[in-house]
Amino acid sequence: MSMVVVRLVLSRIAIAILTLGFVSVAVFVGTEILPGDVAEAILGQGATPEAVAGLRAALHLDQPAHIRYFLWLGGLLSGDPGRSLVNNLPVAELIASRLPNSLMLAAVTAVVCVPIALTLGILSAVWRGSLFDRAANFLTTSIVAVPEFLIATLAVIVFAVRLRWFPALSYAAGIISLDQFFRLFALPVFTLSCVLTAWMMRMTRAAMIDTLRSSYVEMAVLKGARPMRVVLTHALPNTIGPIANAVALSLSYLLGGAIIVEIVFNYPGLARLLVDAVSTRDMPLVQACVMIFCSAYLYLLMLADIAGILSNPRLRHR
Repeated sequence: MSMVVVRLVLSRIAIAILTLGFVSVAVFVGTEILPGDVAEAILGQGATPEAVAGLRAALHLDQPAHIRYFLWLGGLLSGDPGRSLVNNLPVAELIASRLPNSLMLAAVTAVVCVPIALTLGILSAVWRGSLFDRAANFLTTSIVAVPEFLIATLAVIVFAVRLRWFPALSYAAGIISLDQFFRLFALPVFTLSCVLTAWMMRMTRAAMIDTLRSSYVEMAVLKGARPMRVVLTHALPNTIGPIANAVALSLSYLLGGAIIVEIVFNYPGLARLLVDAVSTRDMPLVQACVMIFCSAYLYLLMLADIAGILSNPRLRHR
C-alpha cells in the first residue's frame, strides 16, 4: 500500500471524526434551544420554585451551556450518556435494549435488497435501452415516488388483513423458529426493501453506465473480449467505489429512516425509541439516539470512501 493511499485513508478518518464533532455541537445546540424548561416539565405545573431550582442544579441545567456540553460529551465518550428524564433509567440501558432490534432489521433488509439491487443495476446498465432496462427504470421510479408509509399501510391491508399471510405487528423477541422469523420480519423488510432496492439499483446502473462508456472498456470490446469478461474483469472492479457509495448511502437510511416502518408495525427499534423520547421531551435520550444515527451514517460513508480509494489502481501503484 502506497503512502498516498495511507494519507488519503487517514484524511477520510480525520474528516469523519471532525464532522462528528460538529454534529455533536449541532445536536446539543438543537436540543437546548427547544422551548420550555425540562425541570418544570418533569415536576409539573404545581412544582414550587425551590423544587425546580433544586432539580435544575441536579441536572446541571444551572451551569453555562459550554460546560454542560463538555459534561455531556465526556459522558457520551465514556459510555455514560446520562439518565432518562422520564423513567430515571440509564440511557445506555434503554438504547442497549433497542439497538440490537434495529440492527437485526437493518441486517435482514440489507441481505435481501443489496444483492437484488446490484444485480438489477448491473444488468440494466449492460442491457441499457432494452425492454428490461425500460421496465426496471419505470418500476423503480414508480416505487421511489410512493411514500414509505403508504407502502407499509398497503402491505398491512393486503398481506395482514385481507390475505392473513403475515401478522400486522412485528417484534424481535421470543423467535424460536425460522418460519416465525420469516413471518415477523416479512412485512417490515418488504417495505424497506422496496425503496432501498429502487434507490440502490438506479445509482448502481448510473455508475456502471459511466464505466462502460470509458475508453479502456471500449478498447477491451474492440479487442474482441466477451461481454461477460468486459463486465466482470474490466468494468465491475473499477465501479466498486461508486457502488460502495450507493450501498452506503442506502444502508445509512436503515437506522434513522426506518421510523415510519417501526411505528406502523410497532417494531421495538431505536427509531421508535427516538420518537417516544421526542414526544416526552427526554433530551438525554434524544441526544444519544441522534448521535448514534449520525455516527452510523458517517461510518458507512467513511467506509465507502475508503473502499473507493483502495479499489482505485492509479492510487495503489503511485
